[in-house]
Amino acid sequence: MSSSPKNSYAFSIAIIGMLFFIFGFVTWLNGTLIPFLKLACDLKTDAEAFLVTFAFYMAYFFLAIPSSFILKFTGFKKGMAWGLVVMAVGALIFIPAAHTRVFGFFLTGLFVQGMGLSLLQTASNPYISIIGPIESAAQRISIMGICNKVAGGISPLVLSAIVLQGASEIEMQVNAATDPAIRMQLLDSLAQRVIWPYGIMTVVLLILAGMILLSPLPEIETASEHEQETKAGSKSSILQFPHLLLGVVCIFVYVGAEVMAGDVIGPYGKSLGISLDETKNFTSYTLFAMVIGYVVGIFTIPRYIRQETALRLSALVGLAFSLLILLTSGYTSVMFIALLGLANALMWPAIFPLAIDGLGKFTKIGSALLIMGIAGGAIIPQGYAALAEQLGPQGGFVASLVPCYLFILYYAVSGHRVGKNK
Repeated sequence: MSSSPKNSYAFSIAIIGMLFFIFGFVTWLNGTLIPFLKLACDLKTDAEAFLVTFAFYMAYFFLAIPSSFILKFTGFKKGMAWGLVVMAVGALIFIPAAHTRVFGFFLTGLFVQGMGLSLLQTASNPYISIIGPIESAAQRISIMGICNKVAGGISPLVLSAIVLQGASEIEMQVNAATDPAIRMQLLDSLAQRVIWPYGIMTVVLLILAGMILLSPLPEIETASEHEQETKAGSKSSILQFPHLLLGVVCIFVYVGAEVMAGDVIGPYGKSLGISLDETKNFTSYTLFAMVIGYVVGIFTIPRYIRQETALRLSALVGLAFSLLILLTSGYTSVMFIALLGLANALMWPAIFPLAIDGLGKFTKIGSALLIMGIAGGAIIPQGYAALAEQLGPQGGFVASLVPCYLFILYYAVSGHRVGKNK
């Protein structure tokens, strides 16, 4: 006997939830990899270390549109499986990278993982938006966000416990070593700590890819294409949807702000004199704050507030917390960065469905453009590194974040409606 539509719907949600858990786990390892690779690869500046996020998130920029074309041939289900396979290849690259301790090799592994995630997200984000009513898409994406951010909160704790155990002591030993051979031995030993975690990750990702292929996950028509054809009207190009193009910019600045709060919080704390043994866990605090925000979203959207209202409130809270980062100091300032996770939580769930609404047959390419916007996670931290040299860590943080939240506020108020009535 075939399962009921309700059971099939719940099963599909569960599978996509598992995928969001996986790419949350992988994505938020960067917060640990930044201080780890700065030490293990003997990098001199934070700007060099932030190439971790640059390599990872720039993959989205280069691979998002090719991913949309791949999905035209594979469909959503096979596309998700192939995304997991590519991620496994990226994890595998970490093993020879650890043996050679070449920073560029690590960056290559991160870029390849970003390639796989680009394909996975280009498939899974519109899938979860489309599988039910567009009005409750933010609620479904909030559920996915909990899966993503719970994994993101756990992953830095797990990896830092393995690769950054006794980090402050190792850092002192490396700095105190006068014999180059001893110093090299310490760094080699540290770098090789990533071998077995990433080896296990490779195997797990390949197993999951097989499970996805064998699962009864249904293939669906893109964005209810036939139903939305009247919304798309006679438009012949994706460039004729200004609310989507503004949504791409909104995703760009949102992801930049999210990466600042999640991955840059550790180096920020260290710049204030907090030890590496403490700062290595700061990413998890931001991610757990995001989980709280997602829970709020599940119970309030769309029952009590609309998606655009949630986005507007989130942007205002983000602006307030950004100013408080500047007006406070020490651990209090770090706390307000972590609380940005609460402000950021409902942004992706609101921006994505608002941006793809009414695209009809252009939904796949529209989704790909939005995924390209994730490159904000590569660019904005680099901007912070430059600003921090001129304005100090606090001034650089605020100067990086305030323009992001102002644009998000604009998109929430009116940007998501631009061109929709034409």
